[in-house]
Amino acid sequence: MAYSSLASMHRAIAERLGPRIALRYKQWGLYHDLSWHAYRRQADRAAAGLVTLGVEQGDRVGLLAENRLEWLVADIAILSAGAVGLPMHAPLAPKQVEFQLSHSGTRGVIVSSQSQADKVLASLDQLPSLEFIISFDPVHVNGRIRQLTWDALMQLGHRERADASLEVQRREQATTRDDLATLIYTSGTTGVPKGVMLSHGNLLSNAEGALEATRIWPDDVLLSWLPYSHIYARTCDHYLTMLAESVVCLAENHETLMTNLAETQPTWMTAVPRFYEKVWAAVEGLPPEAHGPALRRMFGPRLRQLSSGGAPLPRHVAAGFEAAGVPLLEGYGLTESSPVISFNRLGHNKVGTVGQPIPGVEVRIDVDGEVLTKGPHVMMGYWHDPEATAAVIEGDWLRTGDVGQLDDDGYLSITDRKKDLIVTAGGKNVSPAEIERLLVSDPFIDQAVVIGDRRPCITALIVPNLPALEAKLRDLGGSLDVADGLIQAEPVRAFLAERIDRVMQAVSQPERVREFLLLAQPFSLADGELTATLKIRRRYILDKHKDLIEGLYKNHTLTDNESCDVI
Repeated sequence: MAYSSLASMHRAIAERLGPRIALRYKQWGLYHDLSWHAYRRQADRAAAGLVTLGVEQGDRVGLLAENRLEWLVADIAILSAGAVGLPMHAPLAPKQVEFQLSHSGTRGVIVSSQSQADKVLASLDQLPSLEFIISFDPVHVNGRIRQLTWDALMQLGHRERADASLEVQRREQATTRDDLATLIYTSGTTGVPKGVMLSHGNLLSNAEGALEATRIWPDDVLLSWLPYSHIYARTCDHYLTMLAESVVCLAENHETLMTNLAETQPTWMTAVPRFYEKVWAAVEGLPPEAHGPALRRMFGPRLRQLSSGGAPLPRHVAAGFEAAGVPLLEGYGLTESSPVISFNRLGHNKVGTVGQPIPGVEVRIDVDGEVLTKGPHVMMGYWHDPEATAAVIEGDWLRTGDVGQLDDDGYLSITDRKKDLIVTAGGKNVSPAEIERLLVSDPFIDQAVVIGDRRPCITALIVPNLPALEAKLRDLGGSLDVADGLIQAEPVRAFLAERIDRVMQAVSQPERVREFLLLAQPFSLADGELTATLKIRRRYILDKHKDLIEGLYKNHTLTDNESCDVI
């Protein structure tokens, strides 16, 4: 059945399935079931509450929270009220939250807790369009803005049930596939985030195509843990599973994932490559014949397939799972494509590729090797940025910024990134230009090149302001202690590490530089490290210093809190 909007899809499925289980969520140490009837009732009350607060069709409503049951209900409620959802990544820094709320002209924001509310309150004077905050947990705003708890919003919607409920249904019926459903801000290569506009049709068509490709059925059970603020989880774990009428179990967090796997015994799970790298590292040392049984013990006896996306999957990990008989299927996409472009299928999995385009999606390779895609999944454009939109959409084709190739069977392989945007092993998009801008804003740092594509964390090559640093040596004591072109002196490294940590407070945890190398010589035109206009030649520098970079990652032991796994 073709649905006219995401909200009407949810309502139709909820009315048809009624008492069947839609969601399972952990509370007080136990998993609890939520029926489709209860799911719809909660969404209706919250939507009516938003309407009663004055939210109009097309208004933006922010959602700044970690994964939880209320996140999913709030998303459906926003859509049912005819509004546009603005999901924000939970680790964002206050200034990043301010930019997204301000640039989008958001009317109200739903937060999870006091820590998230504080990010909004820190910039309240710069957010004239913001009228209210709704919180899942109790928060204090000191009377600076209208505030309701989630329960109070639901009660408000229930009290105003007659008029508000009729208005919700009217708005649902008036919403079409052409209407804007969500704004998702993604890092650009210039460091300025862009608001990707995705319509109801974009997301519905992508879920429909992905459903046909992935063979997910009503009796499937998904364990969901990736952040819903990312389009990967939102489409695949939220809308796709809804369309498939399967059960979604919410993991508590990434740290409890193995426990939650044992508790829920899913048939399917989506994850990013970094997770599968960790799992494979835990079994790789076993005899080959033990790999399959070990993986089955981890994922449970009911597992049918695993999906990988958000970043490139290391070939040795994909091959290892394949040889062990555990289906690990890699796909490919980006926020601007809703996101799925291609996906490997059960029984049709080519290791080293990202599969064939899903139904409804076209892919071709441009003359320069760039991957282009066309179809109903392609975004409406960037919010209030026609120039940036025109730079990536030519006619009906979206330029992905990735270089790839199609084989004779139509399987797509991604071979390089045309754009400089970093995608970490944890699936986090990071703008190197923005991080480098922050680094060189410190007076003791002259040049910087940020590293992290397909890596577990962000690192950097740093060229210090040598005259300033040498003057500082009188306070630090000793010398620069240069060896093999690197500054080795620990007092100098500690001094700069403190300053780097300070400027990194402006960005989220996964974007922060965790380790660095101090180069004793500036990048120069003569050495081929700069262009004629003195811009950094990033790829040349990374290739020139590849051995040092490999040593940097090899020697630096990451803790879970440091790694980009927490996205």
